[in-house]
Amino acid sequence: MRYVTVAEGRRAPGLRLVLSAGVPGPWGEAAKAILRVKGLDYVAVAQEVGGENAELREWTGQVSAPVAAWNDEPPCTDSLDILFLAERLAPSPRLIPADVAERARMFGIAREIIGRRGLGWMRRAMLIAPLLGDPGAAPGVRAMGARYGCHEESRAGAEAEVVRIVAFLAQTLAAQRAAGSRYLVGETLSAADLYWATFSNMLQPLPEADCPMPAHVRQAYGHIGPAIAAALPPELIAHRDAVFREHIGLPLDFLPS
Repeated sequence: MRYVTVAEGRRAPGLRLVLSAGVPGPWGEAAKAILRVKGLDYVAVAQEVGGENAELREWTGQVSAPVAAWNDEPPCTDSLDILFLAERLAPSPRLIPADVAERARMFGIAREIIGRRGLGWMRRAMLIAPLLGDPGAAPGVRAMGARYGCHEESRAGAEAEVVRIVAFLAQTLAAQRAAGSRYLVGETLSAADLYWATFSNMLQPLPEADCPMPAHVRQAYGHIGPAIAAALPPELIAHRDAVFREHIGLPLDFLPS
């Protein structure tokens, strides 16, 4: 992927997407998947993982990715705001159901995957917390731990919550399939399916050919332990694979070119 600097991205017109350069961050990959399904082109702007990102803070008021910016509008720093922006710029295909009940279910599932203390948040706590006791841990790791409330005491609780959320997603998919649907909500693809597909990489990484992530990231993502492994049925991974194959596309493109 070709990334531009924050300064270049800030000056550029149209749609820009700030991404963690060189790693398949799940929130960033979800934003990319949404724009891919919508057929929206964008300029990729590099965020430095664990870096100071002073220029990004000056532009967006924070230092994390993803961020979406459309022309001179205020940047969208929240994942759901990025989804709302994409729906506005490209109303079809819909990723937010029109039916109110289905919409409520979709946002509930999305929150359990991408929200604070959701699947991604808790899995990140599991990955970062053990590193904080290492005197040689990089300052960026410590900064991320402080930013996202990661500490060793929360590790066990994080694992239990991941188990509960994965089990809920498995039950939801099973009920949908019993009702004749291939998707987590309703009869068609929604943002919930894209969120699950991209965040599942934190539990069972895609093959190297499809997602050439750094070896240490692959090892960390794939080390889930027996409790999470028992809660993660093959059907959820098969659903993930189908969403990538039919809607998002592979291989993932995130390494700087």
